Amino acid sequence: MFNKIMIPVDLAHLDAIKPALDVAADMAGQYQASICYVGVTATTPGSVARTPQEYEQKLQAFAQAQHEAHGHPVDSKMIASPDPTADLDDDLIQAIEDTQADLVIMATHLPKHLDAIMPSHGGKVASHTKASILLVRPPETSR
Repeated sequence: MFNKIMIPVDLAHLDAIKPALDVAADMAGQYQASICYVGVTATTPGSVARTPQEYEQKLQAFAQAQHEAHGHPVDSKMIASPDPTADLDDDLIQAIEDTQADLVIMATHLPKHLDAIMPSHGGKVASHTKASILLVRPPETSR
């Protein structure tokens, strides 16, 4: 059913996206799909890497570690943005097209009143792509 799974990855917050990473690994195994880990980084020095090239190396190492842990085929895509916060949704939508992903698995949070004014990334991405979108909430807050 799915051939290419894309998962947005924030290397600075891997603990927060672990449930989504686990779901992606399970889905890749179930459908014998490959996973593309997509990371959006600033063009300026940040907490994870000083340059986009350094960030790309760390993202590639992360993808390889996921391959070694789960066995599914992987690749990675780094996107350098002058303003990752403002550009994130558009960058992810473009990455879905670039990677030809048919399923996107994204970590998310519980809905809040502020979402009426500032919609979630998953909602915007889902409304602008043909790919299926699976939002994974953290287990401790979804009960």
